[in-house]
Amino acid sequence: MSATKHGNPGEWAKVKGTVMSLWPLFICFFAMGAFVAAAILGRYPAWFGLAFFVSLVLTAALWLKGVRRVESYFKGARGEERVARLLETLPTGWHVFHDFIAGAYHVDHVVVGPAGVYAVETKNWSGRVTVEEDEVLVGGMLPDRSPLQQARNEADAVKSALTRAGWDGVNAVEPVLCFASDTCVEPCPAVRRVNLFNAARLVGWLVQRPNVLSDNEVARLVQLMETQA
Repeated sequence: MSATKHGNPGEWAKVKGTVMSLWPLFICFFAMGAFVAAAILGRYPAWFGLAFFVSLVLTAALWLKGVRRVESYFKGARGEERVARLLETLPTGWHVFHDFIAGAYHVDHVVVGPAGVYAVETKNWSGRVTVEEDEVLVGGMLPDRSPLQQARNEADAVKSALTRAGWDGVNAVEPVLCFASDTCVEPCPAVRRVNLFNAARLVGWLVQRPNVLSDNEVARLVQLMETQA
């Protein structure tokens, strides 16, 4: 038997990536149509023809940029799917919520079981990941957005969502930063209350954690989370 799955991994990343990456194209197409109409109906067709050509070049550039951004988001979604498959091998009694909405956040995975509640932020990075001076580096460089802060914010958001839904448990939601591509140089130390793991190590760590929730508490949490889904 295995963990109970709730939701589908990677869906939000795919939708967000597509919308955020391609919406400028619609503006360019609208502008091109406006220029064509103005060129036909206006008094200065040469100028409008030039404007149309510029908008065409801009559309091509945005299209290429959008394709690259879509691929980036879809790569992240593939990482979420890999981590999801691993998490779903947890024993019976564990529950895995994918793309869990907590306030303003879409949390990649929220894991609930006898060992507590964990908010898992997945990164599918290609570069070598190291931890230096309490910072996560990719290829020796700081990421544009702090993954540690993101993981903490998501864990706090999950805790707040559960509290608003009626959960009165005293246990905190633990933040986890998981590297789907297993690129973190091991051992991956916990940094600023965030647990760091390569995907291959995560399940083993979870099942070895001490039990802090009874079966009834787990069932209550799952019920509350299902109402939030």
